[in-house]
Amino acid sequence: MPTIDTQIGYAPVNDLSMYYEIHGRGRPLLLLHGAYMTIDTMGAILPGLAKTRQVIAVEQQGHGHTADVDRPLTYEQMADDTSALMRHLGIDDADILGYSMGGGIALQLAIRHPDQVRKLVVASASFASDGMHAVVLEMFPSITPELFAGSPIEEAYLLTAPNPGDFPKLVEKLTQLDTTPYAWPEEDIRGIAAPTLVVLGDSRRHPPRARDRALRPARGRRDGRPRGHAEVATRRAPRHHPLRPARVRTPRPRRMAAGDDPAVSRHADAAERVTGCD
Repeated sequence: MPTIDTQIGYAPVNDLSMYYEIHGRGRPLLLLHGAYMTIDTMGAILPGLAKTRQVIAVEQQGHGHTADVDRPLTYEQMADDTSALMRHLGIDDADILGYSMGGGIALQLAIRHPDQVRKLVVASASFASDGMHAVVLEMFPSITPELFAGSPIEEAYLLTAPNPGDFPKLVEKLTQLDTTPYAWPEEDIRGIAAPTLVVLGDSRRHPPRARDRALRPARGRRDGRPRGHAEVATRRAPRHHPLRPARVRTPRPRRMAAGDDPAVSRHADAAERVTGCD
């Protein structure tokens, strides 16, 4: 999905050769994809943001052009990889926009490398594994590579992966990530100083109790933080929004929407509430 002033490359960070693309000009904004996704399957949000921003889009370990290595997938490790990529590119700090798995990475980036995070947008993510519907948690262990046969997820992987035969390994590692309970300390979330926008759909992965679990630390940050503030958006996303889940929600994989969905502009506008102003 090339745009004006597009750069592509691989960065030697930690044990990875990490793929990245840089689109557009302006204040840096780091775009972090969800599980099983690639840069292209993030849809039209990238060129939309690149009209006014320099968007650095990355592909995490085992995703897209970034080959897998012999280690598990964890939010903490992916945050460290992303931090190292920023240092490699000479980016001191940036606004961060993360979706789903990328939202978890964004939170860990703000916790572990706060000096690199100027502003933060976390879409469809929680600081604890119980921030998801019970039915979703129950479904994760049943995910197999066969469920993705013929899906856009599998097609995107086969098109971009350096080792297409590694798809079962990616499914295994993401299943391990999704079935490992976690609850990051609330004091770590409250300690995030960057102005933060939390975006949660009202029927995505987060039931009302879990949404409160996800938002409570962000809301609590309004007190006593000279720089930080939290904004919360919980409006229902359109059914065919390109940032609807790439994860399997039923026995058959959900097809991702086409990248030219006009609803993207509304999502980009929401992100710009935090990332678009000085």
